[in-house]
Amino acid sequence: MTTQNSRRRPGIIDRIRENCFYSPAAGVISVVLGAAILFILGWLLKWAVLDAVWRADLGACRAATGACWGFVAEKWRLIIFGRFPYELQWRPALATGIIVLMLVISAVPALWTRQGALALLWGWVAAFVAFLVLMIGGVFGLEEISTDMWGGLPLTVILTLFGMAASSPIGIALAIGRRSKLPIVSAVSTGYIELVRGVPLITVLFVATFVFPLLMPSWMQIDAFWRVAIGITLFQAAYMAETVRGGLQTISEGQFAAARSLGLTERQCYTSVILPQALVAIIPAFVNSLLSCFMDTSLVTVVSMFDLTGSLRLALGDAHWRPYFIEGYAFIALVYFVSSFIISRYSQWLERRLIGSKERRTIQI
Repeated sequence: MTTQNSRRRPGIIDRIRENCFYSPAAGVISVVLGAAILFILGWLLKWAVLDAVWRADLGACRAATGACWGFVAEKWRLIIFGRFPYELQWRPALATGIIVLMLVISAVPALWTRQGALALLWGWVAAFVAFLVLMIGGVFGLEEISTDMWGGLPLTVILTLFGMAASSPIGIALAIGRRSKLPIVSAVSTGYIELVRGVPLITVLFVATFVFPLLMPSWMQIDAFWRVAIGITLFQAAYMAETVRGGLQTISEGQFAAARSLGLTERQCYTSVILPQALVAIIPAFVNSLLSCFMDTSLVTVVSMFDLTGSLRLALGDAHWRPYFIEGYAFIALVYFVSSFIISRYSQWLERRLIGSKERRTIQI
């Protein structure tokens, strides 16, 4: 017979006592750290909210003892859209909205069927075409805008998506090539991966921006944006290859043998049996690469491209608002944090869902 005490679930007080006050030393550390956290949070609340100035009033900001969010209110369009012409900033806003909408649609598991995947593929093609049309212009009566004028959040988003989307198939091919039984294929794949992983991204960006134009013939010259995008793709592909290789190593040789015993070719073994399992296993690592690529786009400022961080530097060029750089960096840090947090939480949910569905299939078998 189950007693009443055994049925009682531990309450919040019980969990706090168990996790924070299980010993005298742990209790002292918990109290000290808790008091420090409360003090910091109280100070931040006072500085960022209670004593803050929210309107674009330079005089009020100078007299205030708290944060001056008026700087963000005054310069947010320059921070978000960079040097894109002010009266045409609806175009990058719409272009970025289309990309974000496709991301949301692609995250719906109900569309991950054969027909849904085809629809998503065409949807992404249309989204990228619409993005380029809106950003570049020159058609449908839109004023033509050079890629040198791109900046802010749209530039960060498109560099991240282009780098990850293009590097994923290259990384998968390199990972499979590194495991190939053909010595030449394995050596070339391994050499590329180790060479690129041994070079910092900033060096790749410098080479793509300043060295390639000197080496390429005049008829092969391309815009700096595309050179940087290709450089990020090739750099990210090497890291993606190692991520995929780690996933492939989690698959036992028995899976390969079972697939071959069914008469599947080597390509069918990978596409139908091995890669689906390996790609599920690397979801955390893939998301880590995505977030890393998202953050690393800020390095393009060193090659005179103004992403979100670079656009903030443009906004800080106004001497009147320059003293409030902390608020500006806090704003873009919030943008990065919210974006990264959403992606991270979604990846955790997706991993639990895929692992749960795999376990249910195993039980049914």
